[in-house]
Amino acid sequence: MGGRGLVPLLAFLGVMAYSLSMAVVTPALPLLQEGLDTTAAGAAWALTAMTLSAAVATPVVGRLGDLYGPRRVLLVVVAVATVGMVVAASAGSLQVMLVGRVLSGIGGGVFPLAYTLIRDVFPPERTASAVGLMSSMLGLGGAVSWCIAGPIIDQLGWRWLLWVPVAGLVPGFLLAWWIVPSSSGPRRGAPVDWWGAALFAGWLVAALTALTQGMDWGWASPGVIGLLALSLGLAVLWVVVERRVADPLVDLKLMRRRGVWTANAASLLSGYALMAGGVLFPLLVQLPERSGFGFGGTATQAALLQIPASVGMTVAGMTAGLLDRRVGSRAVLLAGAVLTGVGYGFLAFRHAEMWQLYSGGIVRGVGLGFAYAAVANLVVAAVPVSETGVATGINTLIRTVGASLGTQVSAVIVAASVVGGLPAESGFTIGFAVSAVAMAGVVVLALVAPRRGRAERGRAERPAVPASA
Repeated sequence: MGGRGLVPLLAFLGVMAYSLSMAVVTPALPLLQEGLDTTAAGAAWALTAMTLSAAVATPVVGRLGDLYGPRRVLLVVVAVATVGMVVAASAGSLQVMLVGRVLSGIGGGVFPLAYTLIRDVFPPERTASAVGLMSSMLGLGGAVSWCIAGPIIDQLGWRWLLWVPVAGLVPGFLLAWWIVPSSSGPRRGAPVDWWGAALFAGWLVAALTALTQGMDWGWASPGVIGLLALSLGLAVLWVVVERRVADPLVDLKLMRRRGVWTANAASLLSGYALMAGGVLFPLLVQLPERSGFGFGGTATQAALLQIPASVGMTVAGMTAGLLDRRVGSRAVLLAGAVLTGVGYGFLAFRHAEMWQLYSGGIVRGVGLGFAYAAVANLVVAAVPVSETGVATGINTLIRTVGASLGTQVSAVIVAASVVGGLPAESGFTIGFAVSAVAMAGVVVLALVAPRRGRAERGRAERPAVPASA
């Protein structure tokens, strides 16, 4: 097919379109809260719903791609994500918004499908660099969303911002139909673990709902306690199911390997740190000056604040592969954790001036770029080649769960500090400090992770794979 050489470009653009649809809501959170007449925690669900949906959809879509071919599944995924963005952009209530965002989250399946497509068209010696470039699309998508967010919100309104991904997804669907080749021959793959997917979604939704409603219902209320009990029960049942099925959604045996569990735990905490900033920064910048510490800024100012950090994350992610070959993934993860923790620690004590937010944000962005790139390489080095796809899929899933927690926990912390209708400064101080503590945990995990000499023996027969979002 003449357009086969364009498949990698389509994969890069598909990942960027998804990252854009994920990030585009963040700068609009304060206005979305007002427009849909909800709370800060309720508005945060616009982010959480999509990340939660993506967490479940990513491994499921990857398995479906193995069964039915990447082209067919990609077309369905892009179509469903497009419908979800249309529903979210036209939503008149929070409930409808969440339905749209859940459908949009299915677009997270573009990651495993993009990896499959790249493997099909790239020679083995070029696969690692192609995947590395694709992984940088996460940071680039975030940077683009912040660049366009301010002017669109200020001039046209926040709803127009949600239509931007639609403008990219529709032609993306048509290009995928034209460019992506059909699979030749029968596809092989294990059946989808639907019970595992349903139970995983169930316990995670119950836990996040309890966390979200704790302030309104009371932490000791029957509703919150009941949801936590339900979450625990479903989690136990999920573990039992995953241990018994032949091909589980999450292979618990893989998670016991030191290189895997340390990387997965680091992914969880790094995902938290990424999305915590996505909630705290725009809220702080756009908080009225009468609060005594807010900047009373516009959406454009909030967007400008995020651009340098997003660019720093993109550049760090693209250069981490070079550093990995020189010093190893463990050292790269350690450096990323330290930088991110320092950035957040600085912001916990110094956030009275915009230059302080810029400085802390840039250091945070660069650190997260390194950390995100390192965790996938740790996983790849810890497992046989035949298990690479499964292991990296689990890592992606866990990182998405961490992002959901970062969004929700940070929103709850800020909401808990509200006095007289406005958040107190302590809410942001605690929010930044919790993220710094999370990255201190990543420092410990980096020190526990396998050393370069042991990890690199398995890497000698295959190229390193930079991080994916």
